[in-house]
Amino acid sequence: MHFRESKAFTLAIDIPSGLFVDKPVTDEDAVVWAGFTLSFASPKLVFFLPETAKYTVQWEVLDIGLDQEFLFTTQTEVELIGKLEVLPNYIPREKYSHKGQFGHALIIGGSYGKIGAVTLTSRAALSTGAGLVTAYIPKCGYHALQASFPEAMIITDVDEEKITSIKFDIEPTVVGFGIGVGTDTKTASAFGTFLKTNKAPLVIDADGINLLSKKKTLLKLLPEQTVLTPHPKELERLIGAWKNDFDKLKKIKAFSKKHKVIVVIKGANTITVFEDKLYVNTTGNPGLSTAGSGDVLTGIITGLISQGYNPLVAAIFGVYLHGKSADIAVEDYGYQSLIASHVIDYLGEAYIDIFKQPEEPQLEEEKDAE
Repeated sequence: MHFRESKAFTLAIDIPSGLFVDKPVTDEDAVVWAGFTLSFASPKLVFFLPETAKYTVQWEVLDIGLDQEFLFTTQTEVELIGKLEVLPNYIPREKYSHKGQFGHALIIGGSYGKIGAVTLTSRAALSTGAGLVTAYIPKCGYHALQASFPEAMIITDVDEEKITSIKFDIEPTVVGFGIGVGTDTKTASAFGTFLKTNKAPLVIDADGINLLSKKKTLLKLLPEQTVLTPHPKELERLIGAWKNDFDKLKKIKAFSKKHKVIVVIKGANTITVFEDKLYVNTTGNPGLSTAGSGDVLTGIITGLISQGYNPLVAAIFGVYLHGKSADIAVEDYGYQSLIASHVIDYLGEAYIDIFKQPEEPQLEEEKDAE
């Protein structure tokens, strides 16, 4: 009988036997499916990839005496992002600061029936700390967005139901584009014209990515360190199909280097890619598998860039805040009832949590004394 059939608890040391750290699994029956892995010195990238994470339910890192200074100072291809990694990037606010110091985010998107997406992104950008937020939308969304989100300013397109021209007289600090915008030919044309004159940093999501996939010559017009936030299907349209997770990462790194863009691979462990470097996020939960959570992430990253965060830092920090907010919110709502608006509502708590010290575990006798 194969030992796996016994259903006994399985403890793996360093890495489940048969699982490679640098290439895909070709024979599942040759890999141990561990209930728990005690990993030496650091976790392995394969613990965070969709195709290989299943081989260990849980993991923990063991200190085996390697030089700590060497571990902390050596540049690696992959960095694991938690609270201690994002904290040094936090920009504090001065007592006499004002909204003009935190930028003006412009959110361009929406089409008939998808104004909610722009509302979520705009709310997230302002809740993350942007000084001002303006939404550029079709006329049909004016009253809905103005009523549901009074803090936003609004510019409307000449068209009632879609974006057909992008003209404004403001000077945005950053532009978020693509949320609910659709792929109409007039919208595509307006996007191309906009890119030719745009000077602001960009965050592109959803149909913005689909428009780039349909006309890849537009990629040459993107500012350096433009942030792209595709879901798996949008990513496939952009870079082509992949054979496995390692092939996917190889293609994304090549794409990032060629076009000098930042790619946020959304998933259970969202990975931010810039050129040859991977940043693996540790926050988030299955409650984020809900409509609009990607729109919120776009708004968070846009809001951070608006405040002066470098686009790469904004992407890494934004992914962390997005997941942490969901982790706090899920305590009240559970996985099934968590919706995208809750993630925005808990962003303040996610910020506050960055500065909280972890609670010291209590000994049994200390608990008894209480």
